[in-house]
Amino acid sequence: MDLLSLRYFREVARREHISRAAAELRVAQPSVSRTIARLEAELGVPLFDRQGRTIRLNPCGAAFLARVERALDELDDARREAADAAGLDEGAVAVAAETLLPLTELLAGFRAAHPGVTLRCFQSTPEVMQDQLRAREVDFCFASQPLSGPALGAVRLLREEVLLVVPTGHPLAGRGRVTVAEIAGEPFITTRAGHWQRALLERLFGETGRRPVISCEGDEPGATHFLIAAGLGIGLMPSLARADLSRMPLAWLHLDTFDCVRTLSLVRREDRYLSTATARFRDMAVAHFSTRGPGVGGVAA
Repeated sequence: MDLLSLRYFREVARREHISRAAAELRVAQPSVSRTIARLEAELGVPLFDRQGRTIRLNPCGAAFLARVERALDELDDARREAADAAGLDEGAVAVAAETLLPLTELLAGFRAAHPGVTLRCFQSTPEVMQDQLRAREVDFCFASQPLSGPALGAVRLLREEVLLVVPTGHPLAGRGRVTVAEIAGEPFITTRAGHWQRALLERLFGETGRRPVISCEGDEPGATHFLIAAGLGIGLMPSLARADLSRMPLAWLHLDTFDCVRTLSLVRREDRYLSTATARFRDMAVAHFSTRGPGVGGVAA
């Protein structure tokens, strides 16, 4: 039972698909199949239920996977810690966020300050972020709503008001503040279910017993202001974006409700080794957002 066999098993167990696991591992499918068969023979029990080409992790496999993940995670952390202490490489940092556009300045600054660090970025939904943290595919997630999972810890980066944004020619453009009831019939441009903008919009309308009218939904929050400026609807945007979009034909209004806010947090697994590179990224992220708004540095609720 060698480490390579265990890594093959973990990948197959996570995906419950031999071909996809082989593609991720960048090895031939027969090699993965033979490795799993040898592992099951050594253990004396099947780890998967098979029906044709379909495989499903069975109870024995699930119990074995929990131990294997723990062992491999410890070994990966040990390798990173040893390399870190010996100065053998400058490390790597992987981050995920619902949209990467607001992070460009931070990411560029980190790369300039630490050119030897390998930096990987993912655009992910909150559900995918949770999976990435569980699988240790990323070191940090920039999350605007709570993420659940074992050993997760969060540092609050920013708590800011979320504003209603309308085209400059909209009848409400001259108003400084509106109620949710006043915009009940307006077409909204928003993200798909699961993103924080959509969750906030539905919560605000849910408090009035009504549902928002959705005219456009997508997976790229950074496209919202372009669609609003084109006159296709109205939407919710964080106040942090207002300065960056000052030249766009947009009007920004306050919603007459006390809880139209979002909290941006930096989430990581606290049971994972914090390398020099990841610690420097965390510190730079906290410092970056401390200059952009209130509510920085506390532990997110």
